[in-house]
Amino acid sequence: MSNPTDHTSVILFDGVCLLCSSAVQFILRNDPKGVFHFAPLQSETGQRLLAQHQQPLDRLSTIVLIEGDRAYTRSTAALRIARRLRGAWPLASAAIIIPAPIRNFGYSFVARNRYRWFGQTEHCMLPKPEHKARFL
Repeated sequence: MSNPTDHTSVILFDGVCLLCSSAVQFILRNDPKGVFHFAPLQSETGQRLLAQHQQPLDRLSTIVLIEGDRAYTRSTAALRIARRLRGAWPLASAAIIIPAPIRNFGYSFVARNRYRWFGQTEHCMLPKPEHKARFL
């Protein structure tokens, strides 16, 4: 298993959220260079990284992007991820100029309702064999 500190871009996600797991699959498809690595927030690795970056250990309603020694959450994390994906997705990162409270209002609304709208599972997703090395 990889050491999380070996990777400069790690995405922590809610491993039981079906929307979040779908987002991870989307990122995998649109990150052919393998920039991003992943860990469920609930995992030992996820909890260790949250603590290391002074993030609440019980905050499961946000995606966390760790780039180097910085941690980004909510819409800022999503937009920083989008800027490194292929296709037109980097254009979406221009929304970073919108003040975070405004961006995060919509993000929080979806986050609060994600289980009701998209469902959840009892177990964290298992990566496909070809992506296994990208999960910490």
